[in-house]
This record gives sequence, C-alpha cells and structure tokens, in this order.
Amino acid sequence: MKKPSVIFLCTHNQARSQMAEAILDKLAGDYFNVFSAGFEPKEIHPLTKKVMEEKGYDMSDHYSKDLDQYLGEKHFGIVITVCQKAEKLCPTLPGVSTRLFWNIEDPAAFEGSEEERIERFRSARDELEEKIKSFLEDRDISY
Repeated sequence: MKKPSVIFLCTHNQARSQMAEAILDKLAGDYFNVFSAGFEPKEIHPLTKKVMEEKGYDMSDHYSKDLDQYLGEKHFGIVITVCQKAEKLCPTLPGVSTRLFWNIEDPAAFEGSEEERIERFRSARDELEEKIKSFLEDRDISY
C-alpha cells in the first residue's frame, strides 16, 4: 500500500515545520512520506537544530524548501499548517483528504536572552511532539 504524503507548512520553514517533519519522520516514517515547506523560506535556524538534536532527532539532511517546488509535482494527502500566517496563505491543494491547523508560537520571532530563546524552541518542539503523538494515536499508529 502506498504511504500517504504529509506536508508541514509554516512561513519560513526554519523552525516549526522543520521540527514537525523530523518528529513525524522519526516516529512514523514507515507510515508516511514526510515533507515540510514555507511560503518565504529562510535558512534553518541554528536553535532548531540544537534543540532537535538534544532529543535525538537527526537534522543533518534538512534544508529550507519553498512550497512552490512541490506544487504540481507532489500530491499531499495531509496538509498541516503550524502557524497563523501559513494558514492564511495556504492555497487549496488538490486531493488533500486531511487539513489541520496547529497554531504553534514562532520561536524564531522571540527576542530575549540566549537561554530564553532556547526555551522557546524547546517549548515549540515539545508541543509539536505532543500534537504528532496525538495525531498518530488518532490513527491507531504505534510509535
């Protein structure tokens, strides 16, 4: 049976969507083809990689991608937007069976001390991990 493709979208594809891609791929990559993209991609934030590697997520092959590179090329059965702006910008993609919106605060936009910024990235990572685990449990997928 063909695995459904899931794409996580956020504005810059530098933090939240990258985290979600890595988490779902590690927990259930046998069940899904997992992607992420942004509408205005920027380089992956260094703290994204740092907090993901703290929990054993390999980010070495990750890079920022523009949604446009997938349009007309890939079919996504599941689209999950992880920020308010991406939810508003997201076009109607043909053939999507499930579209979800998870409004996760952008840790890259937070300004504060280094430790406060790291904590924001950890918080986003942990919130995404919880949502993905719930997403998998709703589908009776063990992780």
